[in-house]
Amino acid sequence: MEEAEARPAPPDPNDARPRFLLELEFIQCLANPTYIHYLAQNRYFEDEAFIGYLKYLKYWQRPEYIKYIMYPHCLFFLELLQNANFRNAMAHPASKEVAHRQQYFFWKNYRNNRLKHILPRPPPEPTPTPAPAPAAVPPSAPVPSTVVPPVAAPPSALLPMSAVGASAMSPMQFAGTPGANVPKNDMRNVIGGQGGRKRKIG
Repeated sequence: MEEAEARPAPPDPNDARPRFLLELEFIQCLANPTYIHYLAQNRYFEDEAFIGYLKYLKYWQRPEYIKYIMYPHCLFFLELLQNANFRNAMAHPASKEVAHRQQYFFWKNYRNNRLKHILPRPPPEPTPTPAPAPAAVPPSAPVPSTVVPPVAAPPSALLPMSAVGASAMSPMQFAGTPGANVPKNDMRNVIGGQGGRKRKIG
């Protein structure tokens, strides 16, 4: 009786945990192009029930289930497997190699490509603008001369030379005219003194 009680209970068919884990494991196997190539060569894709099962597995794309996915490429290939042309092409080894190569390039460049969209881009460097050419200075207008040119006198204003000579005084006239009352120095008055009177000697 004790041994019978120690045996684990059989799994409950209504328990959803084993089914959840089984479907999670299967869908993540679809991330491997070699496994998809194996399914195509063994004609799994010719079974309508299997095609319906692939459509059923699309519920893993919902947010409440996608958080359990560790290999997100499986969801990409699951979407491609909904197309009959892709299912038929994956039966050829060349198509499998192409899928492998594209997957490798994605892993190689994914980080750099993602950082281009996440990291802020530096502002573009300002391009130096060429200096504008100096404007041509128009030549300055000539400044009018302020010097007044001499104006010739009218002929009527000029006197004849004969009239000028008659009216102009000679320099000798300023020295005195003959007969003028100019005192003369009499040497006798200076020597004799006293009005020129002679002294009586004796």
